Amino acid sequence: MVGNGLAGVPRRIAVCLGLFACMTAQAASAAVCSGHGDVLGTSRTLVVDPREHRRIGTMQYAETLPLADGEVVLTFDDGPLPGYSDRILEILASQCVKATFFMVGSQARANPEGVRKVRDGGHTVATHSQNHPAGMHLLPIDRVRREIDEGIASVSAALGDGISPAPFFRVPGLRRAEGIEQYAASKGAQVWSADFLADDWRHVSSARVYELAMRRLEAKGKGILLLHDIQARTVAALPKILQAMKARGYRIVHVVPATAELAATPTEPSQWRLHPPPENAAILRWPKIPSFVFAGNGTLPGPWLSDSYWNDEWLTPSDRGNRRTGAASLPRQAPWPRQVPLPLPSAANLHPVPGRSIFEFRDRPRLSARAVTLLPSRRAALMVSARHGAAQAPAEASASRRKLAGKSRIGGASAPGER
Repeated sequence: MVGNGLAGVPRRIAVCLGLFACMTAQAASAAVCSGHGDVLGTSRTLVVDPREHRRIGTMQYAETLPLADGEVVLTFDDGPLPGYSDRILEILASQCVKATFFMVGSQARANPEGVRKVRDGGHTVATHSQNHPAGMHLLPIDRVRREIDEGIASVSAALGDGISPAPFFRVPGLRRAEGIEQYAASKGAQVWSADFLADDWRHVSSARVYELAMRRLEAKGKGILLLHDIQARTVAALPKILQAMKARGYRIVHVVPATAELAATPTEPSQWRLHPPPENAAILRWPKIPSFVFAGNGTLPGPWLSDSYWNDEWLTPSDRGNRRTGAASLPRQAPWPRQVPLPLPSAANLHPVPGRSIFEFRDRPRLSARAVTLLPSRRAALMVSARHGAAQAPAEASASRRKLAGKSRIGGASAPGER
């Protein structure tokens, strides 16, 4: 995307100047790489129209770049940073590899020369907000717009010559939000996620960065690799990553935006899927509801009540004779069962009341009524003995016990000593 251009220079001329600068850098790089057959190189240049595919990267979106199996797009975030970014550019140049750099506006303002080095190396310059807010998805929409606009303005100022960065934008930390994506689309920018990472922003070793990059690439088979050009571990791991890619037959693809003079690469919609379904595979979807055309609004005749065989008992003889003509009438009386009164029980049907002797227990002797009435006398005797003294209490108690024992025999019989 080209900005307003130089002062007094038409937009078309500014576009031509930008394209000429990029083509000159790429031609010089190709001349240097022509004599090195043992390098990885850049297999082709892919031209995309950001307006046709607004969001790419299968880590977050359904679409990704239209890459063939074994093709990889290298991307670097958060630069430019003197020292590390310069070393990344040297490694890429030694392998004749082109990449896309998503630059932070404040970094570009502090190191404008680093931005121009990326451009002069034939790489694609894109934007990554102005200050790289970690929680950009939580910011108010006014702050989001300011981050995107100022990031583009800072990188454009560093590029100079009225040339703006490519209309590619990556959300800091991949913290996407609908408002961010909608505003980027209104600016004509394509939002980039990634297809796999190498975790080079974490506190891991360069060997771990290499291991993750290659293992995840093998799992995906192709895609966009996200790296950072401000990390020492990335500088140390990148040469080994590029060598392994060449040894395993991977190819590097360079992505540039389409312009009025540079048409987009022809592609099919299925190519924008990481793993599109094969042509002979059934695609699961809800069946479509067909649109029926009704010939008329007439209703079909319904069955008569007399057409059911179980209605024969309801109908009168005259109704049964009219079944064929369809002139049967409803039954004169509801077909519910009639309530039949139950007969009252007679005296002959009554059962006798069971006798009391049925419920008596004969396994234990019963106490007589006299014995039961004497029990309070025993309590009274004990109370009297307690009042007259402890000396007389045992004797009176013994006499009471003997008296009660003689009178409590069953049938009123006397004790053996009282006969």
